[in-house]
Amino acid sequence: MHRWTLALLTAGLLAATATGCAGGTAAVPGAADPSTAVPSTAVPGAADAGPRRTTGDPRETLALAEQLLIKECMEKQGHEYWVEPSRPDDVSTRFPYVVDDPAWARAHGYGTDLRRDREAEARRNPNQRYFHSRPAKDRAVLVSALNGARPQGLSARLPGGMQVSHSDQGCQATAERKLYTDLQAWFRATRVTDSLAGMRVGLVTNDKRYRAAVEPWARCMRDQGYAYPGPAEARAAATQPADPWPHTKEVRLASAEAACAASSGLSTVAKSLDTEYRDKLRRRYPEETADLARLRREALPRARGIVARGD
Repeated sequence: MHRWTLALLTAGLLAATATGCAGGTAAVPGAADPSTAVPSTAVPGAADAGPRRTTGDPRETLALAEQLLIKECMEKQGHEYWVEPSRPDDVSTRFPYVVDDPAWARAHGYGTDLRRDREAEARRNPNQRYFHSRPAKDRAVLVSALNGARPQGLSARLPGGMQVSHSDQGCQATAERKLYTDLQAWFRATRVTDSLAGMRVGLVTNDKRYRAAVEPWARCMRDQGYAYPGPAEARAAATQPADPWPHTKEVRLASAEAACAASSGLSTVAKSLDTEYRDKLRRRYPEETADLARLRREALPRARGIVARGD
C-alpha cells in the first residue's frame, strides 16, 4: 500500500481505524508473486525526476501503475501529484532474523546510512514540498482526496482478532479499484497476508530450533569480542543508542554478525523455519493467500498497459 508522503502517510494512518485485540505484527512483505517477469518499460515521470522504469518485477509494475492512477485521479481534482518511487526494503524487512549477507553488511552495516538517505529524500520529495506549501485547510482537502474522508467502506479481520477499516473513497481506493477490480477482496487479502508475515517472524524467533541455533551464533560473536545474546540485541545496540554509532563501528558489528550467521548455521535454520511457517500459515488462511495471488495475476496485464501508456 503506497501513501503520498510522510505527512500524508501519518494522516492516512490516522484515518484508518482498528478495533478489537490482536498481537503485535510486523509489516513484512510476503512472498514475491510467481507471475512471469515483466519486461522493463520506460514510463514518463515528473519533470524533475525524468523517465521511470520498472525492473521486471511484477509487483514493481503493479506499484507503478497504482501510482500513475493516483496521479491521474488527483490531477482530475485539481491537485498536484508526483509519482512516488518504490522504496527499498529496510534492514528489518531484508533481514528479519539475522544479517547474513557479508557484502551488504560491509557496505551498510545495519542500514542506518540508507535510512538517512531515505529521510533526506523525503525532505526533498516534491509531494511533501507541495503539501507543506498549502494552507492548513487545503492540506485537509488533499488528505481527504487521497485517502477518503472517513475510514469507512473497507474492513478486514486480522488473524489476531483485530478489525481494521479504511475508506473506499479517495484516489488511493480509486486506483486500487481500477487495478484490482474487487477492492474489498484486495483490502482483506493485503491486510491479512501482511499480518501473517508478521506472525511468521514471531513464530520463527520463538521456535526452540531457532533459539537453539542462536546459542552457537552468540558464542561465535563472543569470540569476536561482542557479547550479545542474539541478533536482535546486536542490531538494537547499533541502531538505537542515544548517540549514533560511527558507520565503521556499525559495519564491524554487522560484518561479524553475518560471518557468525554462516559459520554457526543460524542463517540456514532461520531460512528453513521461515519457509516452514510460511507454508503453515498459507494453509491456515488459504482464501486470503489465494486471493492475493489471483488479484495480482489478474491486475498485471492492466498494470502493463497503464505503465506503457504512462497515464
